[in-house]
Amino acid sequence: MAQWTAVQASATDAQTTAVVEQAAKALAGLPLAVLRNRRELGSRAEQAVREVLRAPGGPPFGSGQLVALIAQVIARVGGLGFLDGLLPPTCTEFTDLALNGDGRVWGRRKGGDGNFAELALQPSKAEAWRAVEALLAPEGRGLSESTPSIDVKLPRDREFGFGGARVKAMHPCIAPGDGYPILALRLFEPEPVTPSQIMQWQVFSRQASQSGGADGPAPLAPSAMQVGDAVLDPLLAAVANRLRFMVIGGTSTGKTTLLSALCHGIPAQVRVVKVEDPEEIWLPHPNVVTLEARAAPPGSSIPTYEVKHGVDDAMRLAPAYLIVGEVRRGDAALSLFRALMSDHAGLTTFHAEGPEHAVSRLSIMLWGDTQTPAAAVKALFAEALDVVVQVGWRDGRRQAIGVWEIAGLTGGDVKFKRLWQPGDERVAPISRRRG
Repeated sequence: MAQWTAVQASATDAQTTAVVEQAAKALAGLPLAVLRNRRELGSRAEQAVREVLRAPGGPPFGSGQLVALIAQVIARVGGLGFLDGLLPPTCTEFTDLALNGDGRVWGRRKGGDGNFAELALQPSKAEAWRAVEALLAPEGRGLSESTPSIDVKLPRDREFGFGGARVKAMHPCIAPGDGYPILALRLFEPEPVTPSQIMQWQVFSRQASQSGGADGPAPLAPSAMQVGDAVLDPLLAAVANRLRFMVIGGTSTGKTTLLSALCHGIPAQVRVVKVEDPEEIWLPHPNVVTLEARAAPPGSSIPTYEVKHGVDDAMRLAPAYLIVGEVRRGDAALSLFRALMSDHAGLTTFHAEGPEHAVSRLSIMLWGDTQTPAAAVKALFAEALDVVVQVGWRDGRRQAIGVWEIAGLTGGDVKFKRLWQPGDERVAPISRRRG
């Protein structure tokens, strides 16, 4: 029987470290595809650990300690160290992870109150820097005093339940602390967010099943996606009927999550083009093209590719629906408004604390980036969009704050008709129609 299967006295910390280092050394130089493939990496790590333990004079490890050894080797070879146990598929409970300059690790949990909680982890500086190197290496980037602030994206891997992530890394030279790098990870959902999940999370609070009629315009034709919810079903029908949506809210309020669910109202047979920075939205539709913004690589002549470029290019890809993950600049907003006014249906998100605030912020942004006057911005907003949905924090969790229909311009200002607010049983009829 091989020595690693025998039940023997516990090994010392030094012996444990030696086994991990020897196994990790044996795996040095694995290709990136293997390092990202957790199943393959786990198999390689187990084989390397067994080889070390089978060697003559190997340390006294029992069979119950094999799993722990393999996990340490995976963390060392994969380079993620303390992050390894916090990321999918090992762990799926966080939306955000952060490492501060004092070495403390924080996480924001799904379904929580939106605040970060300190995690019982204290990585060494060496482990923290190895994690940074592992996160940045696939993009050919390195954190240093010459490049002290870096943004990268971790690609999604659906097979292993990882939806990808947005990563921010900062060097201690501009983020003073105890010598640790700064890390912030925003983790993306690994699967398309469905309307049924929005119902389960009670984003619109508990709603009665839709029944009966209502005064006002005739109801919109139902969408193929019906979930039996008095708020979601009319919104999905509005998406199916080509009305143009903007989902607004503050940071980490679930704007993109709700947008992803509303996209299920898009008819399955149509062509969709989405523009994102970075790619985050998963769609179940078969005919989807994604354009992703990218920064210019440092020191290269390769130009940046911005959201505005993606929107302009999308218009040459024959979309029936255009989705822009988030509008962050005025030039992107101007390109989007032009596209939506040229008979394209679409959805987007924007950081604002109410519909009037959205108009105000867009006016400032478009003037700053494109010198578009406020009066023109208001006219663009009223012409290019039909429905605004706001999400935010209520009662310690993410919830919808309101739904408004854009009722045109009055006295030079955009007017909004409230369709739903918390406590209402259903959405009021939507007046706007599109061909």
